[in-house]
Amino acid sequence: MAMPSYLTFKSRRSEPVLVGPAKPTPHEIKLLSDIDDQEGIRFYRSGIHIYRSHPSKVGQDPAKIIKAALADVLVYYYPIAGRIREESGRKLVVECNGEGIVFVEADVDVSVDDFGDVISPPIPCYQELLCEPDSASAVVVDRPLLYIQVTRLSCGGFVFGLQLCHNIADAAGVVQLLKAIAELARGAEAPSVQPVWARELLCARSPPRVTHQHPEYEEVTRRGKEVIRAGDAGLIHRAFFFGPKEMSTLRQRAPPQIRCSRFDLLAAFVWRCRTVALGYDPCDEVRIQFVVNARGRRNPPLPVGFYGNAFAFAVASTTAGELCGRPYSYALEQVMKAKAKVTDEFLQSVADLMVVRGRPRFTTAQTYLVSDLTRAGFEEVDFGWGEGVYGGAATANLATFHIKSKNGRGEEGIGLPMCLPAPAMERFALEIASLTEETTFDRQSPTPVLDNHSATYLISQLSN
Repeated sequence: MAMPSYLTFKSRRSEPVLVGPAKPTPHEIKLLSDIDDQEGIRFYRSGIHIYRSHPSKVGQDPAKIIKAALADVLVYYYPIAGRIREESGRKLVVECNGEGIVFVEADVDVSVDDFGDVISPPIPCYQELLCEPDSASAVVVDRPLLYIQVTRLSCGGFVFGLQLCHNIADAAGVVQLLKAIAELARGAEAPSVQPVWARELLCARSPPRVTHQHPEYEEVTRRGKEVIRAGDAGLIHRAFFFGPKEMSTLRQRAPPQIRCSRFDLLAAFVWRCRTVALGYDPCDEVRIQFVVNARGRRNPPLPVGFYGNAFAFAVASTTAGELCGRPYSYALEQVMKAKAKVTDEFLQSVADLMVVRGRPRFTTAQTYLVSDLTRAGFEEVDFGWGEGVYGGAATANLATFHIKSKNGRGEEGIGLPMCLPAPAMERFALEIASLTEETTFDRQSPTPVLDNHSATYLISQLSN
């Protein structure tokens, strides 16, 4: 998947303004849950939505319409117009004071078509399509919780860029908020889904009781040399597409008795390819860590309209030698076992651990971090100009995700943005390309065959 890295532009931005609720709202303190306020999500998550012009909207200013819709939606989502405060024990709360969110309008001399036929993170010049928080994105206390920039394009289309404090909402919550803004922008009197706070449902017990092991918050035990760090010079981005042919091949490589999802199949494969590409020593511990949505796993279920963070991290761990030297089915089984551990009690145990251990940050060393956003619904957000040509993350770094995508031929599939050092990216691309070569899983044999790439990796590493 080629991205138009040649595209450069500068936005002409207005001065930022604060947009508060259109009507008076309660002034109160609201507790964030113990899942919400963990250290690892104390930052702003960014998103970009790109829209073409629409015949019914000629002469209408998307910035004006969306700004008015924001004021209306904040009547319902009034905590987002407030500010986070930190209390004793590093506990985060929201002071609902109606101070408002930041809004900026801008113009650029580019069209939707300039972004290319296939749009994937990182969006070209995405910094020009977002306003703040940039380098201060890890600071969430005493500042606006939502930043919006609407950028008008020369073709009549526009870009909606947002940065939202992650402690307020997860991906499902963000989509719920965006759809509410979009409904009001299209003329609805109220959101079709009423927001529910209910953060107490994901708070620690009294007294807290950690009942599960949580390696996601523990350092790796067999630490090798650091082969990749966020912010390293020489990191490059590339997007990969997995269509029906690739997913069918992965399904054929899985043992016939295993029932697994598309995410399981692809995450296991990419974990293995990425580990080969990064060249870890065979004895190094390597992990895959991914988000599991808890909305369907709570008993009783979380209420409809809940927009807080409702997830846990699943972790599979092994050595680089085991992962790359054993067949693909081994990686797949590790992913599925990790996912199966995330139960209602597991999530409760995470909330309790946050209190017991002072809200630790999740571990990232020697870990492949990935989320599944293919069903999140970002692409369905319609402010009145129709569905966007792109809706999703602005960029991808060491943590990545699966997104709905199309290739140049119009085939639907899964897009995977990847960020790696240049030499590792070359090796990673070769590993990915091997997927369309002859399948190496021998269904007639009880022991699957080791593919050539992994065998080469093992020999080279073990001989060092």
